Amino acid sequence: MQIRSITDNEKDIYDEAVTHPLQSYDWGEFKKTTGQNIERFGLFENDKMINAFQASFHKIPFIGSTVGYIPKGCMPDSEQLDALKEFAYRQKAIFIKLEPNVAHPADTSSVINNIRNSFEQERNFLLQNGAVHGKNLFTKYNFHLDLTPGIDELFDNLRSKTRYNVRLAVKKGVQVVEDTSESGMETYIRLMQETTSRQRFYSHAPQYYRTMWETIGCKANSMLHIFHAIYNGQVLAAWIIFLFNSKLYYPYGASSDAFREVMASNLIMWEVIKYGHENKCSCFDMWGSLGPNPDAKDPWYGFHRFKEGYNPVLMENIGTYDIVYNKFLYKSFNAADKLRWFILRTFHR
Repeated sequence: MQIRSITDNEKDIYDEAVTHPLQSYDWGEFKKTTGQNIERFGLFENDKMINAFQASFHKIPFIGSTVGYIPKGCMPDSEQLDALKEFAYRQKAIFIKLEPNVAHPADTSSVINNIRNSFEQERNFLLQNGAVHGKNLFTKYNFHLDLTPGIDELFDNLRSKTRYNVRLAVKKGVQVVEDTSESGMETYIRLMQETTSRQRFYSHAPQYYRTMWETIGCKANSMLHIFHAIYNGQVLAAWIIFLFNSKLYYPYGASSDAFREVMASNLIMWEVIKYGHENKCSCFDMWGSLGPNPDAKDPWYGFHRFKEGYNPVLMENIGTYDIVYNKFLYKSFNAADKLRWFILRTFHR
């Protein structure tokens, strides 16, 4: 097997080899516009690319070092870890954060135990090869919905309250349309600012989404799509979804506090599911959830319950691991990061 950096003219075969939109070539180009350095390498067997990685390197002010991040890449082996070490040296990285795109159903049945044992072997492999448990950027759990059944079966599988809410939205005249235009993104940004103010959580700055549209969304055959739920001429909900390698993803959503009784968010979720089914997607990755026994007092409980209404499978991700190359600066970085978040949360309150 050969491991080497890929060239720009290998973009298409690179995208076929990776398994998540955050590993896509276009996502890496987008991240470059935010000031990050991107390293990509492919794994070749008989001159055919069989797997690939993309790492972004974030500059740390004043000290000339970086932090690397590989979101939702494949599970690395020893050769790939060696290649990452070369990247780290080249980019002066303190550590590289790995969040492999590896998950299994969060189930305790004996059938699942074989998968769970394999899961533990992969975790142990990382820990035995210099990784430590790191601060997660993705949630530990997620929801996946199988989109291969017929559309009628998918609807029948919804929980009764969710089916009722979808039908109510249709009856009230809510309409869902795709608007992957510059103005469609501006509408999303406006609703996101309203949502973050109402629910008191952090989001990216407006320019982040504008640049995302300029580098990804405006392209022909883009993986990025924007959907609006409209009632009485007013956009009540706006979602950004990704369609990549026959899988559907829901990374960003925003909503208005107006006319909540017409259940616009329930309908937009259902219409996105239909969109994925029509485009022959095998799976809908809902991008995050709470665990098997969610706390009703958790601020994300309502969102968890909302997704649960569509009858997805609860998945457990393998977790977050940091490959550390400079232990002293790694400890200093984590201490500074904790202080930064303490200040942000205090100020936010």
